[in-house]
Amino acid sequence: MLRELSLESCNLSAFPEFLKSQENIGHLELSNNKISGAIPNWVWKKSLRVLNLANNHISSLDQLLPNQSSTSSQTSLARPICNLSQLRNFNASHNNLSGKIPNCLGKMNDLYLLDLQGNNFSGMLPKFSKATHLYILKVSENRLEGKLPRSLAECTQLEVLDVGNNKMNDTFPFWLEKLPYLTVLILRENRFYGQMKHRFVFPTLDVLDIASNQFSGELSIDFLQPTRLRSLKIGGNKLEGKLSRSLANCKALEVLDLGNNMVHDTFPFWLEKLPSLKVLILRANRFYGTITKFDTKHGFPKLRILDIASNNFSGDLSIEFLQSLKAMMQLTNDDKAKLDYIGENYYQDSVTIFNKGIELFYEKILTTLTCLDLSNNSFHGRISEEIQMLRSLKVLNLSYNSFSGEIPVAFENLKDLESLDLSQNELSGKIPPHLTSLTFLAALNLSYNQLEGSIPQSNQFITFTNDSYRGNPKLCGLPLSRKCNEVGLPVAPPPRRDEESWLYAMSTWKIALIGYTSGLVVGLCIGYTVLNELGNKWVDKFKKRGKRNRRRCR
Repeated sequence: MLRELSLESCNLSAFPEFLKSQENIGHLELSNNKISGAIPNWVWKKSLRVLNLANNHISSLDQLLPNQSSTSSQTSLARPICNLSQLRNFNASHNNLSGKIPNCLGKMNDLYLLDLQGNNFSGMLPKFSKATHLYILKVSENRLEGKLPRSLAECTQLEVLDVGNNKMNDTFPFWLEKLPYLTVLILRENRFYGQMKHRFVFPTLDVLDIASNQFSGELSIDFLQPTRLRSLKIGGNKLEGKLSRSLANCKALEVLDLGNNMVHDTFPFWLEKLPSLKVLILRANRFYGTITKFDTKHGFPKLRILDIASNNFSGDLSIEFLQSLKAMMQLTNDDKAKLDYIGENYYQDSVTIFNKGIELFYEKILTTLTCLDLSNNSFHGRISEEIQMLRSLKVLNLSYNSFSGEIPVAFENLKDLESLDLSQNELSGKIPPHLTSLTFLAALNLSYNQLEGSIPQSNQFITFTNDSYRGNPKLCGLPLSRKCNEVGLPVAPPPRRDEESWLYAMSTWKIALIGYTSGLVVGLCIGYTVLNELGNKWVDKFKKRGKRNRRRCR
């Protein structure tokens, strides 16, 4: 008698008919196929303990009976699955299932894992009154609404709770603190609301993601004792005030994303105390002041992604600041490290990086990805030659500031650089021909400065379009139509920071990248190629129009 069957990734388009006669099958694996339609009733064997149907095109949990409409069968859809008293693991993620999640799933005593993410389920999440052995519950990327059922507090074995990307409307579930093993809590992209004034007591929590909700008020979560928290994402809310210095107690923190809030504070140099911090995102807040106070002896030992764009930082790009970015100075030659991602077990971190209006979403973050984004602030003065210390940089964005002087020749030492944006500054002089040695450079933006002379004509530079150089009336040579004896012609003024939303919208190309090899090179090239001809005429037209909406930063 067949008891276990795995037909994963076998290009199946339907459920295998021979399963009809297999009454004792306990483990059935049919994930990553092309199965569509409804699940035949004969699939639901009472002996089933593990059923994995992930990544198919299944549209219903069972077949309709004769003369039964889809409307009248809403309750009957659950009947076959409700008879599975031995079911432990049920994974139907990333299909086309809709309707309500069967209430009986919350009454299964032996249910350990329930993964229904990436479907079209609606209504409220069932009460889990008897599924007290549940340790993984994933229902993200659906259309669920209402509140989190308080019965989840009775699921004392729960380790992972993911309800992200739904329409749920509730306050923060501090009552989940009672769960002794909760490791991952994801509420992102819902309608959770209210203030976050509370003493944080989740002793086992590794990941907290509440980004893109409606939390408001003072950001005053107090971490009064050391925690295991490894990833904290609270961006995209309406939180304000200063950062709590108690964050320094989160010694295991690797990812901290506070972007797109209203935090009003100076640069949190005290976060240097976090020995494992790898990603720090402060984008689009109200941070202000200079960035000079650093412990250059220690600095940020592991920080590889720093995004402080769209704030009110000012002053010079200090040498002390650059010297504090220790991890960005280190090239990684370890082949194993090139395949390591940030995150582990049930959750891997993601990040969005912006450059030249292009939004790059990394579903996974390789530990070797290095990015520094200081754009849209009020930094001024010369760009220090010491920037060459950051040898592992792949993405550097200094646009929309007031940097002056010449482009440092020292950029030639950033051999891994793939994207460089120096646009909307006050840079002058010639483009150093040494930059042509940056053979990984896939994106370059030098627009709207005061550069002059001929554009270098070798290596990567012959691939860049007019967009990379526009707004520099004294630049000449290909790809510009201006020959080098025709410099000084008038040029359209640059878009103002508060009037560039149309430009930004027209030039945004969202690219999903899983992992990181040369993906940034490929992705950026796609964005530039598609937008070059189609977008330029529209961009020029929009620049001549009146007021525009303020740019949305995420």
